[in-house]
Order: sequence, then C-alpha cells, then structure tokens
Amino acid sequence: MQMFASYSVDLDGGQSEITWDRNLFPYLVTVSPAGTTPTLSVLSRDQTIHQINTINDNVCTEIVTRVEQPWHTVFPGVPRLNDSGSLLEIRPLDNVFRLCLDGEPVSSPEVQVNGLIDCGTDLAYTGSIDPTSQFVFTVDQGNISPESGVHSAAIDQNLMVLASTSLENTDTQYTLRHVEQPDRVLHEFGNHAERPIIQPRVHIFVTGENSLRSAVIWPENHIPGTKLPVICAPYGGPHAQRVIQAGMAYCSDQWLANQGFAVVITDNRGTPSRGPEFEYAVHNDLADIVLGDQISALTELARQFPDLDLSRVGIHGWSFGGYLAALAVLLRPDVFHAAVAGAPVTDWALYDTAYSERYLGMPEENPHVYSATSLLNKAEGLGSPLLIIHGLADDNVLAAHTLQLSSALLEAGKDHSVLPLSGVTHMTPQEVIAENLLLTELRFFHEHLTGP
Repeated sequence: MQMFASYSVDLDGGQSEITWDRNLFPYLVTVSPAGTTPTLSVLSRDQTIHQINTINDNVCTEIVTRVEQPWHTVFPGVPRLNDSGSLLEIRPLDNVFRLCLDGEPVSSPEVQVNGLIDCGTDLAYTGSIDPTSQFVFTVDQGNISPESGVHSAAIDQNLMVLASTSLENTDTQYTLRHVEQPDRVLHEFGNHAERPIIQPRVHIFVTGENSLRSAVIWPENHIPGTKLPVICAPYGGPHAQRVIQAGMAYCSDQWLANQGFAVVITDNRGTPSRGPEFEYAVHNDLADIVLGDQISALTELARQFPDLDLSRVGIHGWSFGGYLAALAVLLRPDVFHAAVAGAPVTDWALYDTAYSERYLGMPEENPHVYSATSLLNKAEGLGSPLLIIHGLADDNVLAAHTLQLSSALLEAGKDHSVLPLSGVTHMTPQEVIAENLLLTELRFFHEHLTGP
C-alpha cells in the first residue's frame, strides 16, 4: 500500500508534517480544528481499530483507541473535542448509533444518530427514528424540527437555519429559528431554485421480517386493476438511502412511471439509518443479501398490489445500483427480465481499496468472498437483456469494470449492449446527456418489457 504524508499549512504557506504510526494506521479519517485542541483520527487497514488523537506541534497524542467489529462507521462532525475538552463521538451501542460524550451516550436510545451539527451548550445532532425521515435533535430538548420529512441545520450559538423538505414537496424550505424556541420562525428565506414540472406521488411501505422500506410510484393516470410492467430502481449499497421523505428524490422515477410503468424502490440491508446490525448484515456479502432483500420486498409488494406484473420486471441503477442491476439479470433472470447497469462495479478487487476491504476484508485473506461477489465469473448466467452504460472519463468506477464484464459475456456467448460515454465522468452531470440517457433507458425498457 502506498503511503501519503500529511501536513499542517500555516497562513504564510509553510508546511509541517504531522506524524503518526502510518504502518499501523494507513487511513487518515478525520481532522477537526474545533474545540480546545485540534483532533485527528486514523484507522487500521482492516478498519476495525480507530485511534483518536490530539495534535500538538504537529505531533499526535492518543486520546482513545476504539476496536469495533466488523468495521468502524464514519459519521460527519465527529470525533472532536468540545470547548470544555470533552470528546464527542458516535458509537454503536446496543444496536443503536449513539452520540457519546467522553464515551458515555447522551442521545436518545430511540434515535439512530447520523451526524453532529453543533457542540455548544446544548449538543445538536441529526438522526432518525423512522429511517425514511431525518430530524434535528438536541440533547436537552429532543426533536426541534417539524414532525415529518428530511431536516438538517446549521447552528451558531442560539440561532439555527433549518433546511426542511417532505414527501409532498419538491423544494427545500429554509427558516431562521432560535434553538431554544424552535417552533418560532424568525425569518423564512426564499428558495429561487427552479421547481420540476413533475409532482411525485410516492407511497412508502414496510415489508418482510427485516422491515425493509419500499417506495411504490404509479403513473399519474393509473387506473387500479390495470397491470403494469415494473421497474426496480434501487441503489442498495452502503452510505445511501433511496426511500426517504423527500419528494425531490423521486422526480425521475415519477417521470419513468408516467411512461407506463410502476417503479419500485427498496432500501435493503446494508443501507444507513437502521442501526449497526442492519448495516453490518452485508459484511462479507455485497451480493446475495442485497439481491435477496430486493426480491423479497418485490414479491411481498406484488401480493399486496396485483397491478404489479411480475412477469415483466426491469431493474436499473448507477454505481452500486449498476452493480446490483447487472447482478440481478446474471443471478436471477427468472425474476428480472431486463436491466440497465450504469457505471457498475464488476469486480470488487478492482475497486477502491478502503471501500472493498471495509465490507469484504483483505483479498488475500478472503478470495472466496471476492469471487462470490464478482460479476466476471457469473457471465454464463445472463438470461435477460442487459444494457451497460459507462463514462469513459469515470475516475471512480473505472471503465475497465465494464470492459472486463463485456469481455466475459462475449466469452460466454451472451448477447448484451454497451453504451460508452466519451468525456463523461461517474455521475453524468451534462444535462443533455443525462436527458438522452433517460430516453435511451425508456426505449430499452419499452422494447423488452412492453413490446413494440
């Protein structure tokens, strides 16, 4: 593993190297200049040993070392010291991620904490009780944001700018409030962002023994009793949720539904805001558990809503979602009848070391795990139409992933399509290209799920 030096830089541009044991802790995780003393935290290569240090004269002094299995989860805003010199962390305790002060929990045991906002007199943090919503809490007052939706805040002393959205809205409202009187709006800021012409109509459900959250989006003109082909639109990987109480998150899904489909989105095990056990469920398995949860949720929803036609199911996604879409038609073409895989990881041994090793361990120690989660040795299983899309300038998931999968599929004699995007990076920010990609996917799904 290549080592990189770290430096502090003064206002005149002078640089001084900050030292710690890089052989034991190759990953620099966080640096915080706040509080009584700047802090720096580092991780072991297997990401189970998390050391928190103060920085004095560019020398690290250990505050505490935590050992967490199967990995340490990183949260925004922590670790850091407050103005009294106490250490703030978010730790997994009794299957809840808790905000802790000097090692002791101070947040509610009913709240899955996902970030520290402010460490003034009353500690403020974001967290979830229902995983589809996010609220702003303080230790003394509890929830200081409205009752539903997705909320975040910036706080300075006793003033707070609260950003709020909900399932019924496609915009974000910004209000100025007192932290100690959160119900009192001092000022409402205008939001001049362009609003989409589509108003998503999203219904959220809980399915299965793991209480998976799923969203179902019907066409605006859907007549109950009319069977519709289904398009699954998951992300499915760690760090990101798709099923949230924010209307803006579903605009493209509603557009796709309006073209004659029912869109189903499920957050499987491994996604955030559900606590340590739910997150850790994908340890050593980014394939079978993720795909199994998608299938079980889809099956249960179809029992509840017979208009979901399981004889015509497509799936599409990008990045991890692209991996999941390709995996679906390689392993379960009996369930998924067409797939669009955007910028898919096809072999985790080829992806970012910190990411892959966090979930799958060391390649030399767990070769069977990497083999079980790779798409390259599953090419023989392709039994449904597959379109792979990849930006050739992608510096996150390199285009080599798609090239190797395509080569494996050709070797196996499996027809498929590849759409290379010249000059496009990982997330396709170019508006015209993004629009035409949606139209390309629409034609693909119409061809394979609805007929000519």
